[in-house]
Amino acid sequence: MIGFHGCDESVRNELVNNPNKIKKSQEKFDWLGNGFYVWENNFERALKWAEDKLERGTVANPSVVGVIYQLDYCLDFTDSQFIGVLCDYYELLKTDLEFTGKKLPQNKDVKRDAHQDLVLRELDCAVIEYLHQKIEDAIKRDEEEKGFSEIRRFDTARGIFTEGGPAYEGAGIQTKNHIQICIRNLNCIKGFFIPRETAKFP
Repeated sequence: MIGFHGCDESVRNELVNNPNKIKKSQEKFDWLGNGFYVWENNFERALKWAEDKLERGTVANPSVVGVIYQLDYCLDFTDSQFIGVLCDYYELLKTDLEFTGKKLPQNKDVKRDAHQDLVLRELDCAVIEYLHQKIEDAIKRDEEEKGFSEIRRFDTARGIFTEGGPAYEGAGIQTKNHIQICIRNLNCIKGFFIPRETAKFP
């Protein structure tokens, strides 16, 4: 599959020249949990993300690197069964936190977001990371008891996101709709490339 990662030009060049040096995002508000993020087949959205970071002063030269990857075993939230699984883990996390007297984190807006898209996804990230940790715990128990485990770790996570406000008055389509991939198993990344410029729509 082909994806695009918005970043500073220096990061793009480093990934192309040293493809084994990949940094995962480990923010508490990552939309699909911790990992390396790509926009699925969406160069323009990746570039816009990098340009937005320029405005916030966290990128000097907005750029995009192309990513060749495979999903392998994917926690795919375009598939209803995985949404159901996530809901189950939400309930487990909620129970665990209540037992210890702690509160669930919440997804939050940022003041500069006119459309209030809850871009700080602390709750979603916490639930997804909790799911992954419970899987790791179960694998470890199996290996200690049996010497092996048939439980599989998720290699990637995938989700459809709608944000940015209506594309036009009354629209159901929003300006920043996209599919995002979070790559946890970096072996799913097969290479990086500098995208060529393509013709624009008239």
